[in-house]
Amino acid sequence: MNTVLSGIRSTGNLHLGNYFGALKNFVKMQHENNCFFFIADYHSLTTHPTPADLHNNVKQVIVEYLACGIDPEIATIYVQSDVIEVAELYLLLNMNAYIGELERCTSFKEIIRKQPDNVNAGLLTYPTLMAADILIHKANKVPVGKDQGQHLEMTRTFANRFNRLYNNEYFPEPVAYNFGEELTKIPGLDGSGKMGKSEGNAVYLIDSPEIIRKKVMKAVTDSGPTEPNQSKPDSIANLFSIMKAVSKPDTYKFFDDKYNDCNIRYGDLKKQVAEDIIAFNTPIREKILAITDDSTYLKKVVSMGKEKAKASASKTIKEVREIIGFKSF
Repeated sequence: MNTVLSGIRSTGNLHLGNYFGALKNFVKMQHENNCFFFIADYHSLTTHPTPADLHNNVKQVIVEYLACGIDPEIATIYVQSDVIEVAELYLLLNMNAYIGELERCTSFKEIIRKQPDNVNAGLLTYPTLMAADILIHKANKVPVGKDQGQHLEMTRTFANRFNRLYNNEYFPEPVAYNFGEELTKIPGLDGSGKMGKSEGNAVYLIDSPEIIRKKVMKAVTDSGPTEPNQSKPDSIANLFSIMKAVSKPDTYKFFDDKYNDCNIRYGDLKKQVAEDIIAFNTPIREKILAITDDSTYLKKVVSMGKEKAKASASKTIKEVREIIGFKSF
């Protein structure tokens, strides 16, 4: 059985892109693998959240993981900062990470370009912390998007470097896990790219029907097709992509045919997309609201996850310390 690890930063609510991009696959794979799902609150500190925001965001992600179908009795759901061994492995890996390779990381260079006044050490060593997250459980598979591919490659580098330095084939080389199928990419409502928090183009799993209708109806469209079967511009293709994910096939075909025949009414299209998102989202939203108010259950989930994650992490740290040469007197 493979050990699979996946984490999400505690930066607030999850959206349709998160669900179709990974969460629905997590629900499936937890029955086939030894899965660890963690909420990366250490990582979120690079953006300096307030204490209240940090706690509330961690809670929200846990609630939404559970509402989407992650089973804490089967998989391990835990908060990153509950497992202090992660921080120790992060320190140990940093001792063998070179500043040149960290500075060459594409995401770090992009951050320097976008926010030159907030380039902290946590951002520089982000790949090392990510490696610690993965290697602490000796995971051999990691679901990652294309934007995280370089970080996974660096994790492989750090694992191999440790093994060579201490002449011990201890850490496995983790590989990307694509769930064995084509991943669904959900575009944002503005048609500018993938759905995301920072882009302000997302439909969140917690959104009410009223908010969903308002967001979808605001989506920008054009004046309509002028020739039969012409290609759809991004601002229209995004709505069809979302519809393909949440609507029935015959509904999608109906509107696709209308577009290809130059008879599409975008108002009708957006109303249908909104209602189908609501129909899809309502069961998840109802679970989110119910779990949010169940503090006893949440406490149990977090405690159980901490216990299982620490058991795995403590074993790794004990063995790593022995390999390095730390011994008790």
